[in-house]
Amino acid sequence: MTWELLVFLFLAGSALVSAMWVISAKEIVHSVIALATCFISIGCLFVMLNAEFVAIVQFLVYVGAVTIVILFGIMLTKREIMGGERR
Repeated sequence: MTWELLVFLFLAGSALVSAMWVISAKEIVHSVIALATCFISIGCLFVMLNAEFVAIVQFLVYVGAVTIVILFGIMLTKREIMGGERR
């Protein structure tokens, strides 16, 4: 097996595992972190395919913009704290 195949299998596996983590995570913040991991893995796969422009767009638009907007939406939304009251 060549190193390219090993890197591909690692990136594809991490994309699949993080995608499964997105849909199975109980906390929304953990789900967003897994989504960013999935986007990064897919961007690295585009780099391996010599599609650098698509990889840069993947990193900038999806990892940079979409993930940050989701995190801001989560952090700015009022959420009740479980297990007790907070003043």
